[in-house]
Amino acid sequence: MPAPVRLAAVAVTAAACLSASTVPALAADGTVVSRGVTVPAFYDPPATLPAADGALVRSEPLPLALSLPGLDGPLPGRATRLMYKSTDSNGRPVAVTGAYIEPSADWRGTGPRPLVALAPGTMGQGDQCAASLGLEHPLRLNGQTVSVGYEDLAVYRLLARGIAVVVTDYAGLGTTDRLHTYVNRVDEAHAVLDAVRAARALPGTSLTAASRVALFGYSQGGGATAAAAELQSSYAPDVVVAGTYSGAPPADLTEVTKAIDGSDLAGALGWSVNGFLQSDPALRPIADAHLNAAGHAALDDLSTMCVGDALLAYNSARSTAWTTDGKSISDVIAAEPALQAFLDDQRIGTTRPSGPVRLATGTSDNLVPHAQARRLAADWCRLGGNVTYKPVILPDAGRSLINHFAPLLTDQGDAISWLTDRLNGKPVASACGLLPWQP
Repeated sequence: MPAPVRLAAVAVTAAACLSASTVPALAADGTVVSRGVTVPAFYDPPATLPAADGALVRSEPLPLALSLPGLDGPLPGRATRLMYKSTDSNGRPVAVTGAYIEPSADWRGTGPRPLVALAPGTMGQGDQCAASLGLEHPLRLNGQTVSVGYEDLAVYRLLARGIAVVVTDYAGLGTTDRLHTYVNRVDEAHAVLDAVRAARALPGTSLTAASRVALFGYSQGGGATAAAAELQSSYAPDVVVAGTYSGAPPADLTEVTKAIDGSDLAGALGWSVNGFLQSDPALRPIADAHLNAAGHAALDDLSTMCVGDALLAYNSARSTAWTTDGKSISDVIAAEPALQAFLDDQRIGTTRPSGPVRLATGTSDNLVPHAQARRLAADWCRLGGNVTYKPVILPDAGRSLINHFAPLLTDQGDAISWLTDRLNGKPVASACGLLPWQP
C-alpha cells in the first residue's frame, strides 16, 4: 500500500495514542496478531515474569533458514528461540526475546567455548522485524513487510569459529506487549547483558561458568554494546566482559537526529520518537502540541515497519512536514527543555566502559555521524577506558545509507578477529595515546 494511502487511513486514530498496543489476538494457525502485525505465539509474553533478570521465561527450537545437515548435527549450529526477563529504564520488568545458537564447529581457542552477545543493528519497529525471526526468515518480501536479516552474516562468521552466539531482539521488538524503545541506551544495554544470563541458564549447551563473554554490535547494535559496556559493572557484575566491539554507535542522539532527518533512512526518526514516548509518556503532550496529523500518522505507520518498508515509504522524508509550524524535530527538541533532558540522559560516553573496547566508525558516515562516534572514543579515553579506535576510511558514496553500512562489511572480519583474541584471553593495550582528543 502506498505511503499516502496508509497515512490517510491511520491519521484519524494515530493522534489519540502513538504507541499503545491492541490486545493480541491468537489466530487459528497459532500466530498472534498485534497492531496489525503477525508473529508466532511464542512472542506473546505471559502476564507474570520471573523475578531475576536474565531468567528464562520459555524456549523452543528455532529452525535456521541457512542450515545444512552434518555428521554431528546441523551446520552451522543448533538454534533455540528464547524469551527472558529484563528490566527497562523505568525499573519495570519486561519480556525480551532472542535466540541462542550452539555451534557445530569446535572451539579451538583457550578455555571452554566462549559466548558472544550480538546486538542487532536497526531492524525497524514492527514485531515482525525481530532479529530472531530474521534467523528463520532472512528475506521476507510479502504484503506485510520487507525485511532482511542482515545480521545473520556476523552470526554465521562467529559460529564458524566455534563461538556460541546469543542474539537479543531488544525490549518491545518481537514481543507483543509494548512498542520497541528504539535507541534507548538503558533498555538496550540491559537486554544485551540479560541475554548472556539467559544463554547461561539454557540447559544442554556447552557453555560453562568459565566461558568468556564478548559483545558485538554495529549501528543501533553498536550503541547497545557501548551502553552495555558502560552499565555492566552496576547492572550485571556477574557478566564479566572480555571485550566489546562497538561499530558506528549512535552515542549522541541530538546529532544523530539531525543527520537522519531527510536521509535515506529518515524513518528511523519516527522510530526514535515512538521509542522516546514509550519510555517516557510524560513527553506525549509535548509531541501532541508539535505534531500535525501527518506527523501523528507517520509515527503510527512507522511503528509497524521494518527497515525495508521505511526505505520504500519514507526515503528522504523531512520532519518539517510532520510539525504544526514547519519546524524540524531537531528544532522542536532544541526548544523544549524536557526533550533536551531526555536526549542528554541517553548520551553514551559519560561512564568508563568495562573491559577493552574496539570502536570503529566510517569516516564518511553521515547517517550515524562519524564525528560523534569518534568523540565517544575520546570521551572514554578521558575516563581511563581501554579503547582501540578504528577509523574505517572509505570514499563518500553519495548515499548516506551506503556510507553507513559499507564500513560494517569492510571492518567486520577484523572486528571478529579482535574479539576472538579477547575470547582467547589475549591482552590488549589501550590505544588512547594514538587518538588525539580533538578531531
